[in-house]
Amino acid sequence: MAIEKLLARAQEISSDAERVTQAHLRKVRLPRSGVLGLITLDNGEDHTKPNTFGPRSLLALNDAIDAALADHEVVAVAVTGKPFILAAGADLTSVAGGGPDSVRVVAELGHHVFRKLGEGGKPSFGFINGLALGGGLEVALHCTYRTVMDSAPALGLPEVMLGLVPGWGGAFLVPNLLGADAAVTVILENPLNNGRTLNGEAAYEAGLADAVFSGADFLEQSLLWADAVLSGELVVQHAEIDRGAGWDAAIERARGLVQSRTGGASPAALQAVELIDAARDGDRDAGFAREDDALEAMSHTPELIASLYAFDLVQKRAKRPAGAPDRALARPVTKVGIVGAGLMASQLALLFVRRLEVPVVLTDLDQERVDKGVGYVHAEIDKLLAKGRINADKANRHRSLVTGAVDKGEVFGDADFVIEAVFEEMSVKKSVFADVEKAVSPACILATNTSSLSITEMAADLEHPERVVGFHFFNPVAVMPLLEIVRGERTDDATLATAFATGKALKKTTILVNDSPSFIVNRLLGRFMSEVGRIVDEGTPVPVVDGAFAGVAPMPPHQLLALVGPAIALHNVETLHAAFPDRFYVSPALERVVAARKSSYYGPDGALDPEVEALLETPADPMVLGQAEVRTRVLTGLADEARRMLDEGVVAAAEDLDLAMITGAGFSFWNGGLTMLLEREGLGSFH
Repeated sequence: MAIEKLLARAQEISSDAERVTQAHLRKVRLPRSGVLGLITLDNGEDHTKPNTFGPRSLLALNDAIDAALADHEVVAVAVTGKPFILAAGADLTSVAGGGPDSVRVVAELGHHVFRKLGEGGKPSFGFINGLALGGGLEVALHCTYRTVMDSAPALGLPEVMLGLVPGWGGAFLVPNLLGADAAVTVILENPLNNGRTLNGEAAYEAGLADAVFSGADFLEQSLLWADAVLSGELVVQHAEIDRGAGWDAAIERARGLVQSRTGGASPAALQAVELIDAARDGDRDAGFAREDDALEAMSHTPELIASLYAFDLVQKRAKRPAGAPDRALARPVTKVGIVGAGLMASQLALLFVRRLEVPVVLTDLDQERVDKGVGYVHAEIDKLLAKGRINADKANRHRSLVTGAVDKGEVFGDADFVIEAVFEEMSVKKSVFADVEKAVSPACILATNTSSLSITEMAADLEHPERVVGFHFFNPVAVMPLLEIVRGERTDDATLATAFATGKALKKTTILVNDSPSFIVNRLLGRFMSEVGRIVDEGTPVPVVDGAFAGVAPMPPHQLLALVGPAIALHNVETLHAAFPDRFYVSPALERVVAARKSSYYGPDGALDPEVEALLETPADPMVLGQAEVRTRVLTGLADEARRMLDEGVVAAAEDLDLAMITGAGFSFWNGGLTMLLEREGLGSFH
């Protein structure tokens, strides 16, 4: 599209809904090299609302770059962001709302604007001062040189996870900067691994930046570094790229990744492989044109629709949980008590002290266990200090806030929030809460981290059952975003409001769940594993079953079983079988695997463990299904369970099921979580 027409069309599709990221240009006089035009991206919001690029934002950046290039006093151009943020990529909402050709227009516009940084005739610098995702990283990649802040939390190209491809230069520039194998990691492997990103230090080590700096003076250090480069004192060299056998091997690895992670069901992942492969030609114009074509093609896929739906869930619904009470009802939490000092309890203690920065006290049956739990938390704080994630003052403060005791009565009296993380057995948890209730104030919240047991039953014998709430984390606690907040029959609004406020302070995605067996994620995964167990027991080989779910689940079911732990999975399905015996099947083979204390169905070599295979006991008249039949049968069961959960009012809407499966079980954005996939497969209507 001609440049004049492109700019005019961008103006036409721009929306008032776009939160415009302005591009502020100022001149900075460097000690030896002259004047640098520094462009700062800033949408006028705090760091919780990152800079993004919609049509109006791209036009603003275009004007700033043009002004810098046209100014004869300016010898070089640099781009940075507001504090802690460079940019988080495209404003997907505004792009999607711009009409049928808006994706093509914005793709071409991004290329037109960004490439001026690398081709405008003046050296350019990307000062990556914080988060830089998608287009936020690509704007820096177009620059001649890059610096990065070591503490930048997330750099990456997550587009494939969203049903897109890097479309503002990333699919061409990364392989030509780092080589094909590293590009496969950044563009495919990381996004398909639940959106993994790189921190600043890792991005520098990978070669995405030419220098790494730390501290509050990152910008000043970057400017001095740029001055050294411009004056010739410092020469930056990039590694030579292997465009032969190494490139071929990388593409072969990429195809294997796409098949194993998506089963070939993600058009974006398949297209990304082709873009990386084609980037070998080194032709920038052709590479950018291929990206434009690919983005336009992606815009017509159901996967993109699903991705935009999922993106909206995590950006909006996650921040305003459906059914949450008025936050004004929430009580302050100034001290946290934790019953138990095992691994889960210790992980909780670390999270609470880091996010709330209030006293946290662990209790257990004896001093040895207490000391071990407190020691674990202190050791993890020391690791954070060693990595530079926190400074010495904060490390000392956090260590001092975490203590332990055996006697609950001595330490829980002034606690506002006590959570239990003990053995998953109703009688044990009821006994714990009976003891805790004697030690705490009448206003103290009693939370349980149970993964499957009834909150209502757990609270039934207490003097104040209205203050008991489910507070179900997912493992590992520090990584998994989801927190299921479970309302028992007598849980009151003040308790719920405090739970939601605490969850928000912990930076978790909170979803309200009405008390029901195994809540959301574990109930759906329980049905999933129940159907899988029945199919295996009927005679279909485990590798055939596991191969049926590429592109559906984040990992094959028996790998998931190893991650969760066979004993925990068995306990979950037993709980669900007790509640719904007609639908949830307890596999005798799984019982034998647990009895044999096997931690996985697979051996270290990736093959089925012969000892586990012997425990499966193939029936005399086996029913062997093909992968398509396995997939359909299991998804039919999931569709049935999802519909029942909505009819029972376990959650407010299908959106909550999807948000839970995305943030708690790693189901993909490009499937829209679960229910949109089920609809696409013709297995029900949920919206």
